Amino acid sequence: MEQAGRFITLEGPDGSGKSTQAALLAEALRSCGVDVVLTREPGGTPLGERVRAVLLDRGGGVHTPRADALLFNAARAQHVDEVIGPALRRGAVVVCDRFADSTMAYQGYGSGLPLDRLQAIGAFATGGIRPDLTILLDLSVRAGLARRVAGAPEGITRFEATEAFDTAYHERVRAGFLELARREPLRWRVIDADRPPGAIAADVWAAVSGFLGLAPRRG
Repeated sequence: MEQAGRFITLEGPDGSGKSTQAALLAEALRSCGVDVVLTREPGGTPLGERVRAVLLDRGGGVHTPRADALLFNAARAQHVDEVIGPALRRGAVVVCDRFADSTMAYQGYGSGLPLDRLQAIGAFATGGIRPDLTILLDLSVRAGLARRVAGAPEGITRFEATEAFDTAYHERVRAGFLELARREPLRWRVIDADRPPGAIAADVWAAVSGFLGLAPRRG
């Protein structure tokens, strides 16, 4: 797909602060006069938000990893067609809290589904749209899960509250993200997320502003 805009995603393990940093990044970009679309996955559309409720609800019953992967990608297909694709075509910068790399990390590295099949499903769901820049907010599993437990109860999903997603699972997810970043160093920027939000935001801005050719500091 031809696109005039830029697609920036934020990835990372649970509790890494992606939502906070995505919002801060969008605000900083807008202060520079950039046309920004801030969105998230799963979600971003009415259908996607309904699928999000199914996927993350702690009382939603048992899901197989294959069902999870298909549900995430179904929401993603609608997201791309309804929000991300149109925004990129008009020249906006899209900032997205999670995208297809999360499916690779969670259902692939975490749950053990074949990576090549997930890549094929993801390519179909996205219509070939890939992030131009991906920020990986990395921190230890222990620190990330502690943040989630200390946060609002409604923020805890079945990926933190279900026995199937134990510490070993989350360690595999984190390792998966780091492996994805190692494989594509030109697209990924790895940022230490075990710091205060302001320090993290400064590093995120440095990476994004450099990529977009904007002023190196927010003002």
